Amino acid sequence: MTLYYVGIDGGGTSCRARIRDEQGNFIGQAKSGSANIMLGAEIAMESILDSITQAAQQGGLSEKQFAQMHVGLALAGAEHKSSWQKFMALSHPFASIVLNTDAYGACVGAHNGDDGAIMIAGTGSCGIYLQGSEQHVVGGREFPISDQGGGAVMGLRLIQQVLLAEDGIGEKTPLAEHVMAHFDNDVDQIVAWSKTALPRDYGQFSPAIFKHAEQGDSLAIAMLKQTAADVEMFLVALNRKGATRICLMGSIAERIKAWLSPPVQSWVVTPQFDAIEGALMFAGKPAHNLY
Repeated sequence: MTLYYVGIDGGGTSCRARIRDEQGNFIGQAKSGSANIMLGAEIAMESILDSITQAAQQGGLSEKQFAQMHVGLALAGAEHKSSWQKFMALSHPFASIVLNTDAYGACVGAHNGDDGAIMIAGTGSCGIYLQGSEQHVVGGREFPISDQGGGAVMGLRLIQQVLLAEDGIGEKTPLAEHVMAHFDNDVDQIVAWSKTALPRDYGQFSPAIFKHAEQGDSLAIAMLKQTAADVEMFLVALNRKGATRICLMGSIAERIKAWLSPPVQSWVVTPQFDAIEGALMFAGKPAHNLY
């Protein structure tokens, strides 16, 4: 019976799956919705099943092969113990599942299983340094109380500044006007939206911030300077723990390097593999479970 290994990288915005056979041959890859287990274990499992189903179909497999699949899960929210336990209590059709954080998967992949650190900043953010059997983590306690340097916090700060501009306190730059246009120039719409907005809803504004910064928008530039300072804060903390090789990963981190100070930039190295490959590396290995 052929065994298959599946790597999953899941965050607040998307869930990506990649399937390989025992020899490491690529079978298929697909993407689905949110898989942050703190936003709901069942929602995350649904996204995981969806992405694996799509990836399997791409490689000529079906749900019949699920029982032959060892799945490594690198998921946002896994650092929260009760969320981890709730997810692991769910039934699943696979041969095995191993659950650790998205940051852990990214770090294992980035350094091909060797010692090293990563700063991951996408919708959320987290820094992690793997040194032998020890794991040092900075940040990553979820939006809005943590995740500085991530797109959600960036978007939240932007909304705050836009509202101040509407009150005549801040400047109405083109970026602020772009955000207001998104809400039909209605502050009440922003207030109503904020009551149910998820991290990815705030994070959707980060591409516009980068775009307007390139055009010299003062608000956008201020946003990126703050985000760079946040990312640098975590990089310095990782360095103090001993990390000298740090990979920047995620849509925000990868674009913020030029905004970092030169000494900090010198610690940055290129990742060898992505978080999905990291998850594949620990699939089928129970010792890599977080708890």
